Amino acid sequence: MIAWLGMYDMAPLRAANDRYWSAIRSALGYGPRALNRDDDAWAVWQSAALLLAQTCGLPYRSQLHRSVTLVATPDYGLPGCPPGHYTSVIVVRQEATGDAPEAFAGGTLAYSEALSHSGWAAPVTFFAARGLRFDRLLQTGSHAASVYAVAAGRADIAGIDALTWELLRAYDPVSARLRVIATTAPTPALPYITAAGRDPAPLRRALRQAVASLSAADRAALHLRGIETLPASAYLAVPTPPAPGV
Repeated sequence: MIAWLGMYDMAPLRAANDRYWSAIRSALGYGPRALNRDDDAWAVWQSAALLLAQTCGLPYRSQLHRSVTLVATPDYGLPGCPPGHYTSVIVVRQEATGDAPEAFAGGTLAYSEALSHSGWAAPVTFFAARGLRFDRLLQTGSHAASVYAVAAGRADIAGIDALTWELLRAYDPVSARLRVIATTAPTPALPYITAAGRDPAPLRRALRQAVASLSAADRAALHLRGIETLPASAYLAVPTPPAPGV
């Protein structure tokens, strides 16, 4: 069996994530002793041995919903969001001129990857609704890399997962070189999934028990407020813009 919590598993959070998984396993009564941190995310998500993993909304709605079971959605208590939802923040350099997205039209947009909701779909939908396009796109591979690209002047603007942004503000001084100029509309947060055919109910109960049993310090570090049950339709209804270059 495989357990994977790699979406928010930066080095300062690994011990807290280990304790979170230990609490889930204890409540469930079975499962691997340790989180998988070695395998590729797609290999994990598509494995018949998957017990529990977190994925992104865009991979789920574009591909995975056909081959995995939706379990639950974490609530991170993010500002301006209903329970179980999140946003992307639109960031620029501190010294950049302008306080509106329109001031950056024609520049370079940094994005993590084309299958990231918060790094690609959410900001592109946000900009398109305002009639904005960018002359250049820079794929960076991660939210942190997008932050560094904007800070270094290799890009002008980026959309960053709001929870990742809070974590970068807590642990990476580069975030002080950027400022937030806008926030995208809330959408369902990154869901927990299990392999197709596996009953999600015991996992859902174990997740709730685990969050309740965590220390206040671990809940604060992981920004966990609770576990929500959102239908698959809530994810499938989120718009997906064309991939870069299409």
